[in-house]
Amino acid sequence: MNTATTRANASRVAERLHRRRTIINRVAIVLSCAAAVFGLFFLTWILWTTISKGIGAVNIALFTQNTPPPQEAGGLANAFYGSMMMCGIAILIGTPLGIAAGTWLAEYAGVRRIGLVIRFVNDILLSAPSIVLGLFVYTLVVAQMGGGFSAIAGALSLAFIVLPVIVRTTDEMLRLVPSQMREAALSLGVPQWKVIVQVLYRGAAPGIVTGIILALARISGETAPLLFTSFGNQYWSTDLTQPMASVPVVMNQFTASPYENWQSLAWAGALVLTFFVLVLSLIARAILSRNKSRHE
Repeated sequence: MNTATTRANASRVAERLHRRRTIINRVAIVLSCAAAVFGLFFLTWILWTTISKGIGAVNIALFTQNTPPPQEAGGLANAFYGSMMMCGIAILIGTPLGIAAGTWLAEYAGVRRIGLVIRFVNDILLSAPSIVLGLFVYTLVVAQMGGGFSAIAGALSLAFIVLPVIVRTTDEMLRLVPSQMREAALSLGVPQWKVIVQVLYRGAAPGIVTGIILALARISGETAPLLFTSFGNQYWSTDLTQPMASVPVVMNQFTASPYENWQSLAWAGALVLTFFVLVLSLIARAILSRNKSRHE
């Protein structure tokens, strides 16, 4: 009798527990779906606004003419060129330094205290506001060294944004490479530097390249650091030691103006940047998917 009663009580407790967990699970699913719909709604709204207001100004003149005076026709050719140059220089500076630092963290520092400290500092830089990095370069290069506003200073500020991204990506990707690959190469008498270059880099290359692409996507729309470093230029300029136009800075200037042609160009620049970031994101996902399917 006692055994039957105990089983009945246990069955009721299990049933109540199952019912409560089912309710909690359904509530969590509803809230998660609502949050996803809420976020997608605003993302779709932003995208639609950008397309509807920017598509009308996307034409040949946008890519062939310089930024115009108020109430005149023109384009963003000088701004596209400036953004391309500064982002390219930032990637050229940040990529080798980031890969080297990430390699040292993964292969030499390991889990030692100095490695943990450097990773912590790198994570702080990774989440630091971009305006802080722009002010740092302004204080160090523009003001103290007397270099003045220039494309080089702008590229340096963007390089400081690129660097922690690539350091973190390289570190994580190298640590994901199976240790058996290291051991097999070292057991054959291969020097460690050759193991890193010829074995580990090949295994981690898709992830590292993805990190570089995502870093490029991030800096392509940065405005704050360029306001304090490259400043801007209304004319076509190829001198890296002089102020140079960039799309984010021009957008920041044109959106605050009362002139309709400037506002239309700002929306067109936003649309082109959005499309550029979308293409980079798709390339990054394609690289990761190809690498994943290859290993499977």
